[in-house]
Amino acid sequence: MKSWLSRLSATVLAVGLVALAAPAQAEKRVALVIGNNDYRNVPKLQKAVNDARTMGDTLKQLGFNVMVAENLNRQAFSETLLAFDRAVEPGDTAFFFYAGHGFEIAGQNFLLPTDVPAATEGQEELVRDASVLADRIIERLQNKKARTSILVFDACRNNPFERAGTRAVAGGGGLAPMTQLPEGVFSVFSAGPRQTALDRLSNDDANPNSVFTRTFARELLQPGENMVQVAQRTRRLVSEMAETVKHKQIPVYFDQMVDDVFLNGIAKGQAEAAKPSAPPQQVAALPPVSVPKLPKEDTVNAPIASFSRHNGGWSVVFSIADPALGISWRIGDSGDFRETGFMDTLDPRTRKRMPNPSIELPADAPAGTIQLRYVDTQGEMQGPFPIKFDPDAALIRDQRKILDMTATSWLSFREFNGLLVYYTHLMSYRCAIREVRIGIDSAVPDKVLKMPACNQRDPSAIPSDAQPYLKLAPQTKSVSVELTYRDGSVSEIKTFRR
Repeated sequence: MKSWLSRLSATVLAVGLVALAAPAQAEKRVALVIGNNDYRNVPKLQKAVNDARTMGDTLKQLGFNVMVAENLNRQAFSETLLAFDRAVEPGDTAFFFYAGHGFEIAGQNFLLPTDVPAATEGQEELVRDASVLADRIIERLQNKKARTSILVFDACRNNPFERAGTRAVAGGGGLAPMTQLPEGVFSVFSAGPRQTALDRLSNDDANPNSVFTRTFARELLQPGENMVQVAQRTRRLVSEMAETVKHKQIPVYFDQMVDDVFLNGIAKGQAEAAKPSAPPQQVAALPPVSVPKLPKEDTVNAPIASFSRHNGGWSVVFSIADPALGISWRIGDSGDFRETGFMDTLDPRTRKRMPNPSIELPADAPAGTIQLRYVDTQGEMQGPFPIKFDPDAALIRDQRKILDMTATSWLSFREFNGLLVYYTHLMSYRCAIREVRIGIDSAVPDKVLKMPACNQRDPSAIPSDAQPYLKLAPQTKSVSVELTYRDGSVSEIKTFRR
């Protein structure tokens, strides 16, 4: 223990000395990877430390300044997080990876240090007090004003507290979905809710890493793919490998990033615009690693857009960090720019009429690139900045947000010639849904609810031949519902009572 603390103290001291010696630099990349194998009171693991080391090496190749910590007890875990806090500055990209035991209690995820006690039924508070709340790590990165926070958990294993002859502490194996993330956060889980992650595919599988980590680390190094694409490819590959041994493991991710994040180069076709920058500020006295400089359209102050679909077409709202005296746009790389006009209100920053930040597109608008430019307060034209418009992806994301915000309206009961439960709301936003499962008088959704196919031309319309309700037995008291979204992520289980 003393030797570990000495190493940690030396690491923290090195961080401080390098921070003083190097000039401050925005948007550096900082990572903390943790692997816990040697548990004292719950089953030991075999590959978590190897997984952390592999992820550490991978992230170094991607320009991250990496801290690697192994076999942390509760005190060491806290001290490591404090060192990570000191390394993160406003505007940074922060990456947190954890391999080890994780445990869900009442919808909250806890990361288990190596000295977590062997709790039994009714001792949930012991686990909470001795563990690290995953949501707290997100809060810490938000408080440090990291621009992008990426959290990866390879911790979806069996209930570590199960013992023969005793009743286990209340909770589930694996982790609960993180559906309510703040802006700028992206999280990945090695398996879906109630699924377990494979360490190996068979007894002959000599790979030193878990099935998830070996795949995810490799996909991170693929050039020109953003984090969503990395997560989607990892999910597909891992689920296919798990199926070969008749195991169900489908990694899930939860995305609240404000823009695309590319860790290994930028989107294909834009690579020629990227130029290498100076090495980033050092953390934990690691050697310098060059990071590609993003083109102007991907910088912090570049405009972003949100898309929402309505009966008449698309509404596009632009967000521009700088005060603007005028905004104009066009579709594609040729043609005239069109002014968005002005609103009947003054911008308090300029004391002039505020440019209209929104435009309308027709319902059948094809995928393309919106070129946006604006006049700054000095009268100079900024841009044009390219903003990608993918109607399929935009529709799914828009409907997903609506479903998340209106979860209390997913189902409704009605007594009419018997007891009915309506799911009209889910049908209206079905384009964001891959599968709906319900449980009748059960907290476990075990029945698939059939939904009509998505109609891209009129996505919210319910087909005339669709039946948006189920007939229930008169004595039914409740219905639980769980959604699997198009991106593979899974909602919390919601219970609706009469």
